Amino acid sequence: MMINLFWLGIVGAAIALVFAYIQSRRVLKYSEGSERMAEIAADIRTGAKAYMKRQYTSVVKFFAVVFVILCLLAFIPPLFGADSGLVNRFAPFAFITGGFFTGLSGYIGMKVATNANARTANAASESLNKGLRVSFSSGTVMGFVVVGFGLLDITAWLLVLRFFFNAEALEIGQAMVKFGLGVASMAMFARVGGGIFTKAADVGADLVGKVEVGIPEDDPRNPAVIADNVGDNVGDVAGMGADLYEAYAHAIIATFALGVGIYSWGGMLLPILISVAGIIASLIGTFFVRTKEQADQKSLLRSLHMGTFLAAGIAAVSALPLTFLVARISEGEFGEMMQSNAWGIFGAIIIGIISGLLIGYFTEYYTSDTNKPTRELAASSETGTATVMIGGISLGMKATVGPVLTVAAAALISFFISGGHASLEMMDSAFQAGLYGIGIASVGLVATLGINLATDAFGPVADNAGGIAEMAKLPEEVRQRTDALDSLGNTTAATGKGFSIGATGFSALALLVSYVTLAEESLGSNLNLTVTNPPVLIGLFIGVVTAFFFAALTISAVHKAAQSVVIEVRRQFKEIVGLMEGTAKADYASCVDICTKSALRKMVAPSLLAFLVPIGTGIFLDAEGVVGMLAGIVVAGFALAVFMMTSGGAWDNAKKYIEAGNHGGKGSEQHKAAVIGDTVGDPFKDTAGPSFNILITLSSAVSLVFVGVTTAFSFL
Repeated sequence: MMINLFWLGIVGAAIALVFAYIQSRRVLKYSEGSERMAEIAADIRTGAKAYMKRQYTSVVKFFAVVFVILCLLAFIPPLFGADSGLVNRFAPFAFITGGFFTGLSGYIGMKVATNANARTANAASESLNKGLRVSFSSGTVMGFVVVGFGLLDITAWLLVLRFFFNAEALEIGQAMVKFGLGVASMAMFARVGGGIFTKAADVGADLVGKVEVGIPEDDPRNPAVIADNVGDNVGDVAGMGADLYEAYAHAIIATFALGVGIYSWGGMLLPILISVAGIIASLIGTFFVRTKEQADQKSLLRSLHMGTFLAAGIAAVSALPLTFLVARISEGEFGEMMQSNAWGIFGAIIIGIISGLLIGYFTEYYTSDTNKPTRELAASSETGTATVMIGGISLGMKATVGPVLTVAAAALISFFISGGHASLEMMDSAFQAGLYGIGIASVGLVATLGINLATDAFGPVADNAGGIAEMAKLPEEVRQRTDALDSLGNTTAATGKGFSIGATGFSALALLVSYVTLAEESLGSNLNLTVTNPPVLIGLFIGVVTAFFFAALTISAVHKAAQSVVIEVRRQFKEIVGLMEGTAKADYASCVDICTKSALRKMVAPSLLAFLVPIGTGIFLDAEGVVGMLAGIVVAGFALAVFMMTSGGAWDNAKKYIEAGNHGGKGSEQHKAAVIGDTVGDPFKDTAGPSFNILITLSSAVSLVFVGVTTAFSFL
């Protein structure tokens, strides 16, 4: 009976995908507005499609090479008498499906977003609420496509392994924890490549347009303006969607690995059912996102909170009967164990949901221009650029405390209330039960990702809408409405990124425990994981420096690409006669091409780093060094991610607060100082910062998949 309930995962995925399709059709029913608006939207679509085509062409080549390597490692050793391959025999094929669905999610989200931007601008010309509904509807497509394809891929693999290969629960759980490699690889390329593209264009456009020439943001005379709007879609929609797909998938499969040993099928069924409940709760929550005309930022945030809080509440309430249902129908000693600890498991789910809301609160507090920290940062512009920079850096550092302590406390509480207190019959069972509590807490955190991602993904659409309103010379009130939505989107985007790194913090521990288990099985002995063990300590240092070097590579990529854009924009203003006067048209394609080439070239090194460091560490320092390395990446990456994303979001919204008429308003010296802060914050919040969670999970996935290789060929 229990195995048949896994089909509900397919049903839940179908509900999400059908709803996403309905929402996409709803968006397309709206008008794009004037001929000029439709023309601008078409230019943005063309640029986004061209970039995605070239990026995916490059990624396909990478996936083909890795697929061949995995096949050789999986199937060649048995031909020479080995009991099994050096990697799981299903890993090559799961690698392909994971990458395919991750990339498909990002592409669909991008396509809908580029069709929604002009429609949002046109809707905003009628009312703020209508503009919010159109942009938010496009965001729901991204949100529900991600959870739909994510749940479909995971559930389908589980059913295939069970019904076609007759695999038992333990084999499935241990195999599927290695299935995140393709998901994380695709997410890395999408997030890093898209982040480099969007921020190179954004920084280049702002430095010349706003600071040097003194023209408004999204002015059609700026040669980088189309590239900037293209970047919003390939980076902040497609890249972000792939990023959160990866966080969602890893939370579920990591919980599989932790739960199957102590709860068997029940340990895997519960996260599937919680995810289905989260999809339904998110769907209901979307209908409660609406606002009134002339709403301020607090009112707009309240309207989004209405949907997200309602979804979280429904998911929390539904978790109780689902937990006890799974415990009741579980068989034998596994069922008895789960029944005895059902309240603790339910409590862990609630802790996960609450921790997600708390991370969102902390991020919103430090980045929203309705709150004290960002307004104080805006006020620091009165004394120049240096004080804006100092204030933003210190703000980001302070902001790390809340999310880090929240995840730490939530993990510890989930561990103990789920059975980690050793009150069960055996100490080992108690420890496993506690770890499962941490895993199921991460599932609770990402359960309502459908609506949480929707509140994030609508921001780039609103940003594009503002650009189209500016370029099409729509009335000032339209730009004011799209700016309000864009500012709201900056806050929710920072919240979404904090939400993602929070989920990664939970699942990283689960993946780390899974690695230790597999490494000990491969070596046939226990690992010495004390900090005083040299390989562990050296691994810690390697992990920390890897996080910093990764940040350096991604920020440097934006730095160099932005320089090229600045030079090109300056050239056009100098050489194209009549451009500044508005009588000649800028060469938009050249800036798009510069950003595309830079992004595709510069995304390779950070991505390879996540592959080479775990494998190299394993070969030179064995599994104990890999554990230290992963721990170092998790700790340093988590803190750096929160710091960078919060600083960047605060700098951005401080600039928008000034543009709203405060501290001198647009064109003032204070505004120019804030623009400099925003340009520094751009690669922080949209390139390096949100990529850390992928670095963490991709490093973990590589370590898991290649554990047989590194232990077989280690020098130690």
